[in-house]
Amino acid sequence: MMIHEITEQVGAHRRRKRIGRGRASGSGKTSGRGQKGATSRSGWSFRAGYEGGQKPFAQRLPKRGFNNSAFATEYHVVNLKALEARCEDGADVTLESLVRIGLVRDVNRPLKVLAEGDLTKKLNIVAAKCSAAAKSKIESAGGTLTLNARATWKRAPKVAAPKTEAKTAS
Repeated sequence: MMIHEITEQVGAHRRRKRIGRGRASGSGKTSGRGQKGATSRSGWSFRAGYEGGQKPFAQRLPKRGFNNSAFATEYHVVNLKALEARCEDGADVTLESLVRIGLVRDVNRPLKVLAEGDLTKKLNIVAAKCSAAAKSKIESAGGTLTLNARATWKRAPKVAAPKTEAKTAS
């Protein structure tokens, strides 16, 4: 007899442990919580990564280098096969129109068009970025592509204060 045959006969679920039902149950008195301390009391739970007061593992490791991921621009990515399936021939494809048809969630991120799939419809696409292969497919189908890169914030140039003539005491 194999172990999987035994569990089929006995059942897959073990009965729950009845805690705090007297000494005879095996989990009476302290109900398996030990004696005293925070862990014996209700409401206590440790956060993920808590190591009992010693220095956590993540803090013991050295931190090195610099990462630019916080400054990366995130795009709404749309493939040509999705545009082929959802847009009519001759349609104007903008970020707002893609939100209306449900291809993009919101207008907070710029749009990037990628070349997966084939395009047979003539579409007028306005996007922030586009792959070279997608651009060639759009133009070969007779459509147009307008790139409108989002304006990036730049520090205002320093303008010197206008010079005023010094007043002389008379």
